[in-house]
Amino acid sequence: MKIYTAIGLMSGTSLDGIDVALLRTDGVSFAEALDFKSYEYDAELRRKVRQCFGLSSDPDGRVKEAEKLVTEAHIKAVQDFGHKADLVGFHGQTIFHDPANRKTWQIGDGQALADASGMQVVYDFRSADVAAGGQGAPFLPLYHRVRVKSAGLALPCVILNIGGVGNVTWIGAGEDDVLAFDTGPGNAMIDDWMLEKTGQAYDADGKMAATGQVDEALLRRLLSHPYFAAPVPKSLDRNDFITDIYAGLNTPDGAATLSAFTVDSIAQSFAHFPQKPLLVHVTGGGRKNGYLMQRLAQKLGIPVTSVDDLGWNGDAMEAEGFAYLAVRSLLGLPLSLPTTTGCPVPMTGGKHAYNI
Repeated sequence: MKIYTAIGLMSGTSLDGIDVALLRTDGVSFAEALDFKSYEYDAELRRKVRQCFGLSSDPDGRVKEAEKLVTEAHIKAVQDFGHKADLVGFHGQTIFHDPANRKTWQIGDGQALADASGMQVVYDFRSADVAAGGQGAPFLPLYHRVRVKSAGLALPCVILNIGGVGNVTWIGAGEDDVLAFDTGPGNAMIDDWMLEKTGQAYDADGKMAATGQVDEALLRRLLSHPYFAAPVPKSLDRNDFITDIYAGLNTPDGAATLSAFTVDSIAQSFAHFPQKPLLVHVTGGGRKNGYLMQRLAQKLGIPVTSVDDLGWNGDAMEAEGFAYLAVRSLLGLPLSLPTTTGCPVPMTGGKHAYNI
C-alpha cells in the first residue's frame, strides 16, 4: 500500500497549545513517527478560547474571533515546523461537545490553513460520527491499536490518555477487540482550580495535591454523577463536571480532591472492560504528574507506566493520531467504530480543503 507523509495538529481542551507531528503511514497497519514539536498558546488566545467553551452558537462574534486566532496560531506552527507533507490532519479546538443532541464544534479554518501551507488539509473529523449518533470521542483508538499491535505489546492492554478529559482504549488479542470511552475528568478541573487559586496553569508533578487532604465526602458526591453509571461507549464535554460544590476547599485540599476524582473515575471505568488488562500505558499530560501516576498504580493494582517507556512520545500521540486519521479519511476508511464511539456502523469522516 502507498505510504503517505502526514502532519497532525492537535490542540486539546487543556489549552496548553498546539502539538505538531510528522508521520509516515499507510493509514492501515503501518505508522512511523518522524518528528514532533509543540507550540504554546499565548495567554490572550487562551483567554479568548475559554470565553467560547460551552457555546453552541456565536451570537456576539466571539467564536469567530477565537477561530481566527486559533487558525493563525496553527498556520504559524506549521510554517515553523518546516516540513512538507502529502496532507495535514487539523483537529481544531473543541469548544462544544454534546453528542446527545448530535452537536460537536471544533473551531479552525481548514481552508485558510490549506491556502497558507500549500498542502491538502483534512479537518472537522468528529462531526460525521456525531451526526450519525456516535459520541464523536474518543477518536484515537484506531491509532492506539496500530501502535500497540506494531509494538507487539502483551494483550489485553490499555492506552490511557489523561488530557483535559480522561479516556481509555482497551485492546484485546482479536483483530476487532477494541473498546474506548471517556472515563471522566482528566487534567482540566485540576488545571482550572490551579489557575483560579494560584495563577499557575497546572499542578506541576502534583506537588500541590500531594500536600492536601482528599475530602472523601465530597469525592463521593463527585463520583455520584450520572455519567459514571451510563453504558459505554460514552464521551464528555470538558465542562460536564463544572460545579461549585468544592469551592470552599483550600488550595491544596481542592487539588488533592480533584486529583482523586480523576484517579477514581479512571479506576472505576475498568469495570467495563471484557478482560482485565495486563498493563496500562499512559499518554497525555497527566503521565507527567507523579502524584496521579502513583495513586493510579495503587488504585488499579496493575502496572501503570508512561508510553515514553515504550520509546513512544507521550506528548506527540494525539497529533500523530490525527495525521493517521487524515490518511484514513483520504482513503475513505473508518475513523471510528461502534465499540469506540457508539456509532451505528464503522464511520469515515473529515472534510477536505485543497490548496488551489
